[in-house]
Amino acid sequence: MLEKGWNPRLPADTLRKDLIDINPTASRFKIILDKVKHHAKQSPKKLKDSYVGPFIIVDLHGINAVQVELSGELEHKHPTFPVSFIKPYQPAHKELFHLSNPTHLAVPPVEHNEDKKIKKVIKEGRLRGKK
Repeated sequence: MLEKGWNPRLPADTLRKDLIDINPTASRFKIILDKVKHHAKQSPKKLKDSYVGPFIIVDLHGINAVQVELSGELEHKHPTFPVSFIKPYQPAHKELFHLSNPTHLAVPPVEHNEDKKIKKVIKEGRLRGKK
């Protein structure tokens, strides 16, 4: 049973429903644990949509950081990551992930309207006065 000296730093599996009925702070503790678990399941924002690998490891910075070679649209991101974020590359299985294959959509036909004529062709594209 819970006493005055109850320590809220218990593992999540030790928190039972009958404890919540006895001590109201136990229910708040369960909510905190759930939020912590949810936060732990999230991937790092730096590579959230960038698990497209494989990336080539260029350099090791000490024992805790790795510099990888980024190219294409990922060039603007900082190339140094903690070692805990690095995972071995496993090629995708096409049988399991058949929806990740690019689909080819048919382009709808363009309607030509001969009534409209082009008045002027602009050589330079400008946006708000800038080139």
